[in-house]
Amino acid sequence: MGGSVIYENSSGINITKVKSDISELVGKQIMLKRSFGRDRGYEKVAVVEKIYPSLFKVKFEKNDFGESYSYSDILTRTVEVSVYNGVDYNPLLPPLELKKKKLSRINTNVL
Repeated sequence: MGGSVIYENSSGINITKVKSDISELVGKQIMLKRSFGRDRGYEKVAVVEKIYPSLFKVKFEKNDFGESYSYSDILTRTVEVSVYNGVDYNPLLPPLELKKKKLSRINTNVL
């Protein structure tokens, strides 16, 4: 079976869409936000430098260093990308909708 697998997140956005959106940002300013947990992480301004089939490279504004990220980093929201529109930054992906779960009542009379 020679079909390809398309991964998508819970909001219906797939990796092909993420690749397409990032390819339109080459040369444009973005904000990258990455969290490592426990109050560790960063927000950095960068410019999308190059795109490749599995990843894209950015160059940071402050220190002129570059880093690469995979498209799945964005899809899984390991890295959040916001695009500069001349005034402020807009998220590349729409915010996640948190669904509330109704908790069932625990029967304490069992014991």
